[in-house]
Amino acid sequence: MSDVRRTDAVLLLVAVVWGSSYLSAQTAAAALPVLLVLFARYALSALACLGLVLSRRGARRWTRDELRAGLPLGLTQAAVLVVETYGVAHTTAANAGLIISLTIVLTPLLDRAGRSGGLPPAFYAATGLSVLAVALLMGGDGFHAPRLGDLLMLGAALVRAGHVVLVGRLTVGRAVRPLHLTTVQTVVGTVLFLPAAGAGLPTLARASAATWTQLLYLALFCSVFAFLAQTWAVQRSSASRASLLLGTEPLWAVAVGVALGGEHLTPLTGLGAAMMLTGTYWGQSVERAHREKHPEPPSTQRELTCPTTTPTTT
Repeated sequence: MSDVRRTDAVLLLVAVVWGSSYLSAQTAAAALPVLLVLFARYALSALACLGLVLSRRGARRWTRDELRAGLPLGLTQAAVLVVETYGVAHTTAANAGLIISLTIVLTPLLDRAGRSGGLPPAFYAATGLSVLAVALLMGGDGFHAPRLGDLLMLGAALVRAGHVVLVGRLTVGRAVRPLHLTTVQTVVGTVLFLPAAGAGLPTLARASAATWTQLLYLALFCSVFAFLAQTWAVQRSSASRASLLLGTEPLWAVAVGVALGGEHLTPLTGLGAAMMLTGTYWGQSVERAHREKHPEPPSTQRELTCPTTTPTTT
């Protein structure tokens, strides 16, 4: 297998793993309280990240920039996962994966708020198409009051977009190593969720093997492995190619939800899914072309078209 195909395969595997995370989170949240699920996921991820950092020779200490960025980003990442996990517990895994992809069009809007040089009209048309897609996804079998889970996933997309913007602004031009930054974020999340999860630790200890399998999958595969694999692959691929492959995450969320979760798409939700994928890919390509035509100064440049630059997915 050539290096290009190997890199593409790794990026596609990351998208598959992240797409499957919605059903895993839904299954775990059905067996345990959401905050207990989040604590377990964070704690397992933190242990794995700390082990990787300590096993490396040379620079093991965290820089001041990594700590300064990791602490606030740990808070915003935790906020994303709280809303996402509560959301996926009250909607379908397919809807969760599709609605959260709104992050792709919301991120550039938030990043450019208050700055000169707006986005072209085509980007807003793509955003409008994505918003209409959300309405169809929420409709399900017909137009009715939206489900709580769908509204939470909509809020999660907004919070996630804000987190991605903050990642760029706190890390650009600074000495930040991805593994060390992620380790700080996972430790922050573990500390945050420990008080709420403390009383439920005996329940966690008695959880079934199937539940622990889901928790380990979320922590070790959907967080640690996927992030490190994505970082390795993105360094060996173009931003456009990486964004295209990682952007298939909602497709895999739908596929896993239907094939393994017993979910189904109605004509309305099927149309909504197609419109969401069209709108987000369209918006992503328009924003990238606009950014290449009107590049930012080197001190402020950052990649924002792909919302999965940090392991914030559920």
